[in-house]
Amino acid sequence: MRVANLELKLVQMEEELTRERRIGVALREVGLALGTTLDLDQLLELILQKIIDAVEADRATLYLLDDRKGELVSRIVQGDEVRSIRLKVGQGIAGHVAQTSKALLVNAPYDDPRFNSDWDMSSGYRTRSILAVPMKNHLGRTIGVIQVLNKKSGQFTDHDAVILAALATQAAISIDNSRLFLSVTQKNTELLEIKEQLEHRVRDLKLLFDLESAMGRATSLDELFTGVLSEALRTSDALAGAFALRDHGTEVAHLYLMRHDDPKLIRTPVRATSGFTGAAMADGEVVFTNDAQAHPGHDGALDLILEEPCTSCISIPLEGEDGETMGAIALYNKMKGDGFDEDDRALLLLIAANASTAIQLQLSREAREREERLSTIGRLLSGVIHALKTPLTVISGYVQLMQHADKRDVREEYAELALKQFDHIGAMQRDVLEFARGEKNVLIRRVYLSKFFGEVREALQMQLARLGVELVIDLADKGVARFDEGKILRVIHNLARNAAEAMADKGGKFTIKVSRDTKGGDEVLVLQFSDTGPGIPKDIEHRLFQSFVTSGKKGGTGLGLAITKRIAEEHGGTISVHSSSRGATFKMRLPQPHIEG
Repeated sequence: MRVANLELKLVQMEEELTRERRIGVALREVGLALGTTLDLDQLLELILQKIIDAVEADRATLYLLDDRKGELVSRIVQGDEVRSIRLKVGQGIAGHVAQTSKALLVNAPYDDPRFNSDWDMSSGYRTRSILAVPMKNHLGRTIGVIQVLNKKSGQFTDHDAVILAALATQAAISIDNSRLFLSVTQKNTELLEIKEQLEHRVRDLKLLFDLESAMGRATSLDELFTGVLSEALRTSDALAGAFALRDHGTEVAHLYLMRHDDPKLIRTPVRATSGFTGAAMADGEVVFTNDAQAHPGHDGALDLILEEPCTSCISIPLEGEDGETMGAIALYNKMKGDGFDEDDRALLLLIAANASTAIQLQLSREAREREERLSTIGRLLSGVIHALKTPLTVISGYVQLMQHADKRDVREEYAELALKQFDHIGAMQRDVLEFARGEKNVLIRRVYLSKFFGEVREALQMQLARLGVELVIDLADKGVARFDEGKILRVIHNLARNAAEAMADKGGKFTIKVSRDTKGGDEVLVLQFSDTGPGIPKDIEHRLFQSFVTSGKKGGTGLGLAITKRIAEEHGGTISVHSSSRGATFKMRLPQPHIEG
């Protein structure tokens, strides 16, 4: 009897050892299987197959909890087929387990009111036993349910429930890891996209800043084109870039081309309808090709200018003030990669939009300067003609003296003196012509101070009187000086207007004093402008002559004194200011060349 009991216990222990070994093997196999993939679909299929093998089930269903909809979404393995169904939390055996988070073993399902037999009725399948356990993650939260049907060797036992619960826990952790991995991957993808977008924005902003800096420094179209093309070539890795400007009223356009390795502009006239820039100007559309030789807009002359065949091109029309195309900007031959891409196209569109405005402003500025120069020439020609009277009178006098001179050496002396007057006339002529051609910023002429400041008095006196300001002009020097009348008149008007605004409603006195300083042997014309206002605020006094600095007056641009300083420097002179609570005094010093005759 004792031996029989021992043998029975030994059999039971062997059975328990076998079960434990099977649990260990099952857990190890599931663990190894789960470690082979992080793809959620593959992971669920692996879990279902290993569970079926571990508990000897006929079928297995894995439900994942959809918290947002309050549903269980199933994965069912039937042979080689994986199917999905949905059921509400609390519905059926699996729904009850999801709701209670407790395992459930049902060996007589048709006697259990929680069992839904609709599936059996529709499929012809007969459910004999059910084992369902919750899947809990490392935080203890139920994320799904594993349900197995019909144990192949009988009915499910509590021991099967222990095995399934262990597998379910491991599966839950693996599913959470897979979801976390997918979430991190998705976030990384989103972050990479955001990073690329930010890099594009930063690149665009840097390009706009560099463009504005380059265009702001430009004082001519050549400088403007050079600055813009330099930035375009730098950001696009293109071999060369070009601007084309249409010559209105003709079939000609002017092409300004620059290579990446040479900052000099190559200027050449072209037909307004030829080449890629001509195609862009004619159609008002972007030309974009990485097969330039086969494109209808290709012009063999461009290959000669580039010193190699043109292989790729982007050409964008430039819109003028009237909405019509005034020109085009183009990039040629991408040096890296297989050609230009959409990023290059977007960058050039951005450059073109800003360059169009800058070109329009530069053209308007040049047209205005030409008009002002011609107006100044017309206004000052009368002064030049008047100034000619002096050398002509001197010449006439010497000629008359020569007629009455008996000695040859006397006549030669008079002739030499007369010829000097022709030198003065030639210098006047050169000054006017240089100014007309734009080679000089100032037209320095002989000015009779008494007459000039008499006209200043007539222009300012009534205007200042209406503001309660008394004008005083103190001519300590009434002689002749040399300066650009138009620009010095602009200085006087700027300073008079500033003084009147500074004295505001209280009124006061604006004094112009004219004197000459001959210390050191060089003559300097000194123009001094004083007011009786409150003086200049201390916080801006040290930067008063910088652009856009203003004391806060309504409508002020902060440019008047910057322009005044520039005019003084164009004359080779200086301007300074002294301020106190009793008013401000500006002193302009203009060097004077020796005046003969």
